[in-house]
Amino acid sequence: MSLKQQITDDMKTAMRAKETARLGTIRLLLAAMKQREVDERIELSDADILAIIDKMLKQRRDSISQYEAAGRQDLADVEKFEMGVLQTYMPQQLTEAEIEAAVAQAITSSGAASPQEMGKVMAILKPQLAGRADIAKVSGLVKTKLSK
Repeated sequence: MSLKQQITDDMKTAMRAKETARLGTIRLLLAAMKQREVDERIELSDADILAIIDKMLKQRRDSISQYEAAGRQDLADVEKFEMGVLQTYMPQQLTEAEIEAAVAQAITSSGAASPQEMGKVMAILKPQLAGRADIAKVSGLVKTKLSK
């Protein structure tokens, strides 16, 4: 079953169960997916959908830190709930050891030796780790490995 079909089925299930908060989050996701399909005139692949979900998760993390800094725990809790719903569609996250192994393998295969060649390594890693690891953290790890 494609990820798009699974999300649509989950929306129907949430409607039947009258889970309004979960339904709202799923509808936000479907709207973002539909918007991208219409804008780019394409049919989204699972990788494209994961990229959309990843972007939405990043937005939620940013919102949570802003709300908590402003003392609005009620709004932060809503964002945390939405993150939980969106997280169910993401693949299993990689462990630190798996990420380090992927980075080491990418550095070896690209032949990168300095931080200036970081782009080569990230070009290899981004498709491999999309949705399975925080790319910002991976980027920092690549930078430290190439600086040594």
